[in-house]
Amino acid sequence: MILRKLSIINYKNIAEATLEMSAKINCFIGDNGAGKTNVLDAVYYLSFCRSSGNPVDSQLIRHDEPFFVLEGEYTDNTDTLSIYCGMKRGTKKHFKRNKKEYRRLSEHIGLIPLVKVAPGDTVLIDGTSEERRQLMDVFIAQYDNPYMQALAGYNKALQQRNAMLKSEDEPDAELLAIWEEQMAVHGERLYEARRRFVDMLVPVFQKYYGMISMESETVGIDYESHCTRGPLLEVIQRDRHKDRAVGYSLHGVHRDDLIFTLEGHQMKREASQGQKKSFVIALKLAQFELLCDMSCRRNTPLLLLDDIFDKLDATRVEQIVRIVSSDTFGQIFITDTNRDHLDSILDRGNFPHRIFHVSNGEVSMF
Repeated sequence: MILRKLSIINYKNIAEATLEMSAKINCFIGDNGAGKTNVLDAVYYLSFCRSSGNPVDSQLIRHDEPFFVLEGEYTDNTDTLSIYCGMKRGTKKHFKRNKKEYRRLSEHIGLIPLVKVAPGDTVLIDGTSEERRQLMDVFIAQYDNPYMQALAGYNKALQQRNAMLKSEDEPDAELLAIWEEQMAVHGERLYEARRRFVDMLVPVFQKYYGMISMESETVGIDYESHCTRGPLLEVIQRDRHKDRAVGYSLHGVHRDDLIFTLEGHQMKREASQGQKKSFVIALKLAQFELLCDMSCRRNTPLLLLDDIFDKLDATRVEQIVRIVSSDTFGQIFITDTNRDHLDSILDRGNFPHRIFHVSNGEVSMF
């Protein structure tokens, strides 16, 4: 999929911008805080129906303005596609495909696959297990739409069970069992999808990390889940009295986690900032390759690289530049504060490209 044209009105600090995009490389240059990341976030929003950094849509509207509008015109080998999102303060957003509004936003996820790499991605290593579950959920949802339905079903059952556990009155055992059965049915579906994802991801991820680090380090990913302890329903019900005591569910796939390792030790304890950044970049590049394989490369994902070169040594920067410059990757959007890294990429081949300057929310071509 190629984004040919992007229109932005009142989104974050961007008052208005209409950008004609290159089919290969689009570079956004500017100082920190100028609005480069906001342009990439607009592209992200049109793929996922939400911002990558702020879940509150009303806070995305430019200060003192009544609405925001994002529009993207896409093309692939055969079709053109128009995506629109608009929102007024105090109302719900409207998301449309070729002028027809979606009944459910989940119907849109996966239509325009996208992978974003950003400085904050190191939270996947240093943050909570929720961050790592979200990594799995966002990826799987792009090629497995029923996964979203299972996730919604599981979360609803979990919420209902937790409400009963917190109640001052003794929960109705039969009703509690119904919600536990729903958690088990949906949870096992989520577990199987996550397990398959990790099995596919690990060798591809290790390949990319080896390329970035010049094979100087060994990394790994392990998937931890309560589903490995036996049938999920039995696991959930086994310690019901403990759950009642604490007021929430201690067991289930909402506690799943990914364990990242460097030389056999936990990444968060052992790695430098450069190693952590290399790790998450390799993780995202592996996701890109898997998404390509899922679509048999008929619908190549968009790749967003937001200020990824900071805190990396020259060797690792060189390797990343070499990787993203290959024919494997389709349309790429890159931000940086200077042109040095971008020129390194552009000098590697006669790539179609456009360079934009961003300053105080205004976007113009160089």
